[in-house]
Amino acid sequence: MNGRTDLGSPGAAVPDGSSSAAFPFLRCDMTLTITTPQTPTEADEQAILAVLVAHNTKMAGPSGYRPVAVLLTDEAGATVGGLWGRISYDWMFVEYLALPGEHRSQGLGTKLMDEAEGIARSAGCVGVWLDTYEFQALGFYRKRGFEVFGTIEDHPVGQRRYFLQKRLIPNEGA
Repeated sequence: MNGRTDLGSPGAAVPDGSSSAAFPFLRCDMTLTITTPQTPTEADEQAILAVLVAHNTKMAGPSGYRPVAVLLTDEAGATVGGLWGRISYDWMFVEYLALPGEHRSQGLGTKLMDEAEGIARSAGCVGVWLDTYEFQALGFYRKRGFEVFGTIEDHPVGQRRYFLQKRLIPNEGA
């Protein structure tokens, strides 16, 4: 459904390309509307994130968030692959690990992960976690000591998505 619903007019559509359903919030006087834009913006994401970060900081203290990048570069210095992640609340999350096809099975993934785990240890992280699809690198991560802690069946349909973690032993590999 496209349109927008305000609290005072359930089901009423507004021709702005969005859909919504509104709910009253009992502890405040403001009217809130739930809107689903067809093309969410980075500003939308940042507004949501600001609310979440404020709550998390109140409940658990500062997260210590910092991005992590371990880059694979060519002779000209261009990034051609690597690892991208973040440290937050004493764990590193590896969001991406990507190598060009012609450079796989040459130990580069191991070197990138070794570097990332070293960064995590230096930052005092408890561990590293990540996710991978069945058709990606499950065996690679298991060989590195990662353990599956969750699985989503049929993601994509007919396959699985795995969530893995590895608790770090202080000074291991140092």
